[in-house]
Amino acid sequence: MLPPVARRISRTVRLKDCYLPRQERRWASGGAPPWRPAAILDEWVQREARPISLRQLTFFGRTLTENRLLSSANYVRTELPTRLAHRLRDMQTLPYVVVTNPHMSHVYELYYKAFETLRRVREIKTVDDNDRYCNIITETLQEHLTVIPKLAMGVIECQSLMKPEETDKFMNTLLRSRISRRVIAEQHLALTETFHSPWHFPDAKQPQDPNADFVGDVFLKCNAKEVVEECSQRARTLAREAFGSACRLPEVNLQGHLNATFPYILSHLQYIVGELLRNSIEAVVEGWRHLPGHPAPVEVLICEAPQHVIIRISDQGGGIPKDILPNLWSFGKGPRSHIHLENFVRVPKMAATMQELKPSPTSASGTAPDANDWRRPVDGSLSSLTYRPPDLRLGMGLPMSRVYAEYWAGSLELHSLEGYGVDALLTISKLGNKNEQLSTRASMDAV
Repeated sequence: MLPPVARRISRTVRLKDCYLPRQERRWASGGAPPWRPAAILDEWVQREARPISLRQLTFFGRTLTENRLLSSANYVRTELPTRLAHRLRDMQTLPYVVVTNPHMSHVYELYYKAFETLRRVREIKTVDDNDRYCNIITETLQEHLTVIPKLAMGVIECQSLMKPEETDKFMNTLLRSRISRRVIAEQHLALTETFHSPWHFPDAKQPQDPNADFVGDVFLKCNAKEVVEECSQRARTLAREAFGSACRLPEVNLQGHLNATFPYILSHLQYIVGELLRNSIEAVVEGWRHLPGHPAPVEVLICEAPQHVIIRISDQGGGIPKDILPNLWSFGKGPRSHIHLENFVRVPKMAATMQELKPSPTSASGTAPDANDWRRPVDGSLSSLTYRPPDLRLGMGLPMSRVYAEYWAGSLELHSLEGYGVDALLTISKLGNKNEQLSTRASMDAV
């Protein structure tokens, strides 16, 4: 007799042909993931993920020793397959017709392949073992470059097959878990690189690393003012390229606690702030295009509290239209979803941390250049997302920004006054002692 969970799964995705109606068998032979024995996945689903905080991430990297490196490796070795197992089970509980969507099936197969590869890695006991494991992680990260656009296209195509709130909860869970896996994997890769670096001397009293303010990917002295200035410059440059050199760009005024620093993963903050500033600047340019005088500035206020840093970004770009506002945080629903679907076809890959590859241009002959020619040089930062042209609207900027903000126990809120402008409030936990906010198996059972 199968346990309740296995029986439920047998009614949805992982159905043997003998349980399927004739019509569903034809679907299964076309695009559904193949049936696999449930026992191994069940074993890993019983394990709970072990959330980690920024403070714990930095612990492994401070005075990095071989033992700490191996401890980090074995933590990642057990966490990655555990977190993948939970997400695979989430996908198995989706309606059958959703999982047979070719985009969703593609993601499922990538996840299962990664799960099978990572669960077989034995305990890491030496530095050589760790180096081989890092090669496996790197290869897996590269293989998963297509996951975000595939997920987004699948959700948009299946929006009529699930309730919008269920779709968004599923996407939030998958993306938050995805961030968590990338964080611990890339942090360990960064620590391994540090361990092998020429300036690494574990017994040295003074750090020799020229990037001593970084512990792996964690920036210990993240400064909100500097991030806002960098992101605003990039957003203004992009707007000038998109709207022409003659367009009137709003100034970005900064005030408040400009010296506030806190530990954070810099690329996460750059992505969130970059997306908010990009939206504000483009809205002001478009809203003031036919108005006299210089456009109203974008006002940024930084407020440092004992446990949080709050960044408020205010613009006078006319606010958010009423038809878009109800679906502002939705991944798959809205009046422009068909446009988003077409645009995702132009972005075949997105790097694991939502760092996009620039859409490949088409030459005068109508042929696309070699794939290596259209990847914009990356700097390990989500801020490169701002390089996408304004007409490449993907519908994921704000939902993804909120997922990133909430991942480290922060928040993102928007207040729109239609006809005037928008206030965006980003709250960041500044002490680094909050665990990553993971969605557990129990929270997905309601979907």
